[in-house]
Amino acid sequence: MPPTRRIYRREGEESRRSALITATQSLVAEGGPEAATVRAIASRAGVTAGLIRHYFQTKEELIGASFRALMDSMIQTGADAAKMVDTSPEGRLAAFVGSTLRPPVMEAGSVVLWAGYMHKLRNDPDLLAVHEAAYLAFRDTLQDLIAALPRKAPAAQHRAEAIAINALLDGLWVEGSLLPDSFAARELITIGLRSTGAILGVDLLKPTDLLPEFGKS
Repeated sequence: MPPTRRIYRREGEESRRSALITATQSLVAEGGPEAATVRAIASRAGVTAGLIRHYFQTKEELIGASFRALMDSMIQTGADAAKMVDTSPEGRLAAFVGSTLRPPVMEAGSVVLWAGYMHKLRNDPDLLAVHEAAYLAFRDTLQDLIAALPRKAPAAQHRAEAIAINALLDGLWVEGSLLPDSFAARELITIGLRSTGAILGVDLLKPTDLLPEFGKS
């Protein structure tokens, strides 16, 4: 019986921590990090300010956790998409690229929330560290998928290609999220796959025939 109570307690604590992070994210999306005061977060989450301090020592720690949760979620979506595709290395890379250019990653809310944190990076070393870790995690995942392709290329080339593709996807993600009506269904996914393939010298469009989910906008 005691183990069961500990499990329930742990699940309850994780749920409350998640609720605080969600409340923080909604406030940052609405008015930037400055809008996410302890009082506002507590009100949005329906808890007391004292409870917040039980989970996070400072407001800055909670802001950092909410930023990390956003970035981890987007990176994990791509990694999960690649793992679910039991085909070729090209297919797994195509799945990863495609996942960044459709919901839930490509959404106006995600870009607005991301932008809410960006202007604080220069003066907040903790947030900058979260951003750097997220960037490297995404780039390293890309690099591993690139290295698995059936072609001969040195590790330095894999790294350079991952940097270039990351920048490409960032641009498509921002514009596609903020201006969804400016693009046809599948247009940005097709551009992303074709452009990534051009950088790498491989065909990433053909694997999408095996992945009907790419047909979703």
